[in-house]
Amino acid sequence: MKRPDVDRPSTWKSYKNDMCNGCWGGCCTMPVEVKSSDLVRLGVASEDEVIGSVKKLAKRLIKEGIIVSYRSGTEFFMLQQKANNDCLFLDSVTRLCTVYDKRPDTCRQFPSIGPRPGFCPGAPRK
Repeated sequence: MKRPDVDRPSTWKSYKNDMCNGCWGGCCTMPVEVKSSDLVRLGVASEDEVIGSVKKLAKRLIKEGIIVSYRSGTEFFMLQQKANNDCLFLDSVTRLCTVYDKRPDTCRQFPSIGPRPGFCPGAPRK
């Protein structure tokens, strides 16, 4: 079975509740925007840092390879991805999220939100 193209939402399948079981994690290869509350929940930033200088926090997280950018207009941080586009928190062997209970709101709400709401780039693991 051919995997849907993550970059072409028109190839995605209508989401059904059981699709995540045994999936290769296509959604975990997409860029993820997070808010400061997500960073605190993930344990990569403290409440004090968020209350203080967000620009200083962004600079530290960029240096540590956690994020690639921060947009002050939207207050979104863009999480860093691995060289193969996998999320930093995706286990390369099991293809499962290593921070599932603490995952960002963007991940919690997918596929209700995203490039094609109600659809996902899911396919069985090989």
